Amino acid sequence: MSGKIIQMIDKLIELKSGGNPTVATTTRTKLILKGINPQKYDSHSDDDPEVIAKIRSVATEMGIKL
Repeated sequence: MSGKIIQMIDKLIELKSGGNPTVATTTRTKLILKGINPQKYDSHSDDDPEVIAKIRSVATEMGIKL
């Protein structure tokens, strides 16, 4: 299966921002600072277990449950 990473990133940004574009941009920036560039992934990207674990970790730090 592919595309799980971008789905998780999109869900994280959606939940954290609540539709606020400024918070969405800030969340993307935080992901980049944590080593996850959202622009690097799309629906055809392979699902790397390390990246998935890192996204879950960042979500937990932000208080988001994925």
